[in-house]
Amino acid sequence: MTPAVTEIWVFVAQFLALALVLVLVQFPLGNWIARVYTDRHHLRAERGFYRLIGVDSGAGQSWRAYLRAILVFSLLGILVVYLLQRVQQVLPYSLGLPPTSEHLAFNTAISFVTNTNWQSYSPEVTLGYTVQLVGLAVQNFVSAAVGMAVAVALVRGIASRNSATIGNFWVDLTRGILRILLPLSVITAIVLLAGGVIQNLSGFQSVSTLTGGTATIPGGPVASQEAIKELGTNGGGFFNANSAHPFEAPSAWVSLFQIFLLLVIPFSLPRAFGVLVGDRRQGWAILATMSVFWVVSNVLLFWAELAGSGKALQLAGGAMEGKEQRFGIALSTIFGSSTTLTSTGAVNSMHDSYTALGGAVTMGDMMLGEVAPGGVGSGLYGMLVLAIIAVFVAGLMVGRTPEYLQKKIGPRQMKLASLYILTTPVIVLLGVAASFAIPGVKDDVAKTSILNPGLHGFSEVLYAFTSAANNNGSAFAGLTAATPWMDSALGVAMLLGRFVPIVFVLALAGSFAEQDRVPVTAGTLPTHRPQFVGLLIGTVLIVTALTYFPVLALGPLAEGLS
Repeated sequence: MTPAVTEIWVFVAQFLALALVLVLVQFPLGNWIARVYTDRHHLRAERGFYRLIGVDSGAGQSWRAYLRAILVFSLLGILVVYLLQRVQQVLPYSLGLPPTSEHLAFNTAISFVTNTNWQSYSPEVTLGYTVQLVGLAVQNFVSAAVGMAVAVALVRGIASRNSATIGNFWVDLTRGILRILLPLSVITAIVLLAGGVIQNLSGFQSVSTLTGGTATIPGGPVASQEAIKELGTNGGGFFNANSAHPFEAPSAWVSLFQIFLLLVIPFSLPRAFGVLVGDRRQGWAILATMSVFWVVSNVLLFWAELAGSGKALQLAGGAMEGKEQRFGIALSTIFGSSTTLTSTGAVNSMHDSYTALGGAVTMGDMMLGEVAPGGVGSGLYGMLVLAIIAVFVAGLMVGRTPEYLQKKIGPRQMKLASLYILTTPVIVLLGVAASFAIPGVKDDVAKTSILNPGLHGFSEVLYAFTSAANNNGSAFAGLTAATPWMDSALGVAMLLGRFVPIVFVLALAGSFAEQDRVPVTAGTLPTHRPQFVGLLIGTVLIVTALTYFPVLALGPLAEGLS
């Protein structure tokens, strides 16, 4: 067989194996997630934590109180991670590394608290073990738990009747960490260790090379951070090469297992949603919508990289530049699609080396809002907001007041949903525009940050702001982002892209919670059938196409068609 045919068979086998395991696991995991957030009993460790922080675990919170708790908690997280970086030279296991600069510490602190994990630095030569473990790894758990808490709060608002509360943030946060993320991370870290991922505190070691020279090899507690990095759809690598580094992904099966980890919770949350609202069919509809986008994205990206034009690429079996020979095109593109469709910044190949149309696919994945299946929690609540818009559109077509799961969608709900979907595009487009419009900034971006001038350079900047505002964290890897402007602008984009949408989601949750349920009638739009899945898919595409197509035409599409 030719290299291209071999890659096709490898892609089909790996993709089907991954899909089958995800389908099987989402049943028990989705049920368990639903049980965690509805359990009336608290674990002993949880009760001790509530007493320590002075929280009444039995008291519900209004959406405003829930939001205040998230914002205050996240602000404290930013301050702690910033401070750890600025004083790392006096911390244990600092490896002799100096403190990070003010703008880099600002960017990194926001990045990990917002579940983005954008990295404008080489981790192994910038951050010591204490900062990695106490700062970054802790936020990997916490930021993922915050996302799940927001999603559960929205589902509660939809499912409840005439309620002034949407749950208790501190209870949801604690349960998400102790009952879901921590146990799964322990199990998966053991699997990663068995697969060869390293876990030590050995620092830097000098070794002799085969040619008689010496090389410095970094170590570190990688397996423990790798587990939650993927499970929490965080993505920050312990090493600069991220999941292409042999210490993070020693083999192809470990890389495939990492893809499973980053997809398993987001694909299980629709099941939990169906259980929580008392209609599993609703969960199936959301899962089907997410799955369609995931399948199409994987196929398109694989095709774009396999069918790269030119004799050299054809002889190589596809566009292999920037890809690990161990993984090939198949595993690289499955990883690339899955990470950009979730809020996971991990990479096992360099997106900057993808073909122009392949790079457009990864950008398009993020521009969908990362809802297929999206980040831990954020994917579910993003898709539910789009479902509300789809129901409203259907109501306009038949001249009926729209309802979703027996809750009326009025002017207030539509304003909140509209503001939600407009927030991220505004941040992305303003960030890109400012980078090329402000005279001093433009020169710095063009001469320092962009390594590939022209259309591809524009795509690099567009990718960076799209990744930051959507809290993804992956990069084209051809952009120098460790500059005062890029660190500051991307930090602001990550901050606004995370918390402004959460404001609208929790306000939606509160507005739904206050309502009573309306009876189902013959005119009620069924939201569990294939017709609704098609409507929801169309809504996602239209919203994305109308918003981002012009700017895509200036970068990756123009480059791909040139």
